[in-house]
Amino acid sequence: MVSRLLLVCLLGLIPLGASASWREAVPEARLVGQGELRFFGFRIYDARLWSTTAPLQAQTPFALELTYHRAISRDDFVRTSLEEIARLSGIPEDSSRLRDWRAQMHKAFVDVQPGERITGVYLPGRGCRFYVNDRLQHEVADPAFAEAFFAIWLDPRSRDQALRRSLLGER
Repeated sequence: MVSRLLLVCLLGLIPLGASASWREAVPEARLVGQGELRFFGFRIYDARLWSTTAPLQAQTPFALELTYHRAISRDDFVRTSLEEIARLSGIPEDSSRLRDWRAQMHKAFVDVQPGERITGVYLPGRGCRFYVNDRLQHEVADPAFAEAFFAIWLDPRSRDQALRRSLLGER
């Protein structure tokens, strides 16, 4: 009887660990900046950048939280992300590295509906984690991927300079 109760208790803990919020990875995080992405006047998502330092410092953990206003498929996320990573990094889209990163993103992303959130957490020197509505979806243990992925929003050559400046608290 006691072992059965212990097993039930242990099994009950597993979902708690899997549903841990991104805030556990960056517990002292404060809002650095926020903005929104619009495309042809349509709101796509609201973005918020959280970190322990403001302004954002190199090699500091941070979280980029995106709250969607439109339904977007996982395939669209992956395709668009890979195109931007290739553009910013100069890595050819048909390279083995980007094929590996495509597989990681397929695990990290989901189809989203309006109101849902995906939060990416940058862990310097380790990689990154992706949370969907505060539930850990996937961890990528590749620092190069993490840097290339978050460059989509934070690199000085980012496509949306207004959003970049807003996220960095420069507006």
